[in-house]
Amino acid sequence: MSGPNAPGGGLPLPVVLAGARGHGRRHLRNIRRLQDKGLVRLAGICELSPLTTAELREHFGDFDGPGNPVERPPEQSADLGALLDSTGAAIAVICTPIPTHTDLALVAAGKGAHLLLEKPPAPSYAEFRRMADGVAAAGVACQIGFQSLGSHALPAIRDMIASGVLGTVTGIGAAGALARDEAYYRRAAWAGKRRLDGVDVIDGALTNPLAHAVVTALALHGATRAEDVGTIETELLRANDIESDDTSCVRVTTPRGRVAVAVTLCAERPGEPYVLVHGSGGRITFWYKLDRVLVQRSGHGPQEIEYGRTDLLENLVAHLTDGTELLVAPESTGAFMRVVEAIRLAPDPVALPADAWEAVPAENRRIVRGIDGLVAAAADSLALYSELGASWASPNEVSTG
Repeated sequence: MSGPNAPGGGLPLPVVLAGARGHGRRHLRNIRRLQDKGLVRLAGICELSPLTTAELREHFGDFDGPGNPVERPPEQSADLGALLDSTGAAIAVICTPIPTHTDLALVAAGKGAHLLLEKPPAPSYAEFRRMADGVAAAGVACQIGFQSLGSHALPAIRDMIASGVLGTVTGIGAAGALARDEAYYRRAAWAGKRRLDGVDVIDGALTNPLAHAVVTALALHGATRAEDVGTIETELLRANDIESDDTSCVRVTTPRGRVAVAVTLCAERPGEPYVLVHGSGGRITFWYKLDRVLVQRSGHGPQEIEYGRTDLLENLVAHLTDGTELLVAPESTGAFMRVVEAIRLAPDPVALPADAWEAVPAENRRIVRGIDGLVAAAADSLALYSELGASWASPNEVSTG
């Protein structure tokens, strides 16, 4: 690893966080956890408006307090490049609006800083390639923030598949039935948008809140690179008054078979999203947020297993200090970005008819009637909503990878 910000002084590695509010608060908590382990040090925060003393204390306490390894607050600036220069940070964690990912990643890479880039990595395949190629040319490491791909369940499931536990794998399904209220779509100017001021955003159910369902299903299918993808079928719909999709499904066909993912943010009874591996002799259910696996196969009782997980920032630190392989390098998200591109190019999501959804005033959100069962059925059968008889599902859009 080379560059002015390359690690050379040992641990802890100085880190700059770009985007410390909203989802960025999770990164602040994780940086504090790794700081307590002596692996990193929060050197700077890049925000349009600086974090207040109260916001910093929420995660880091009093900087001159007992037991705190950092004696002074991190530097703050709205200029990421200047902040990387002044702090000499070895790592930049980027958790900013989707359309800013590529530009900020390239700023950091140009300063020699290694990257943890929040998902989705970019709003289009062209922007993804610009980011990935630029980072590679700069010679820095880049980890994409799909935390589910750090689960130890993934290699365990792959081993089960390879050993024939399920017989012949016949396909991969995934289901996500979540709930998001009206405030979710008002949290930022880009929320729920396909484009903003002429710039791609593509903040839909499949590409952001349930992107992990897509990328995890593809990973278990063994289709991670862009060239692994054949055809992509999409059905994009919305119950909410937004531009993007909140109820949608996608089916990816590869030389190995099919991957179907069905999701909604308008669940009647929200539940944990999961991936299903279908086999001729059984199936595996993987609740990827919980690292929990259920194995069901012919002639055996059900077996439930819980696995650990490797944190992606911790993995990046290990990569920089001892050469540990990155868990989520950009190229391993190429297939996911092909799906993002198919959704970007598809016709705008269709508004569901008024009799297909209802408002839940007590929860300030909308639900789609019967959607929970449809999501589960799609993952179970690898079918699209229109093929399951949903009267409101439009004919699917097909693109070729």
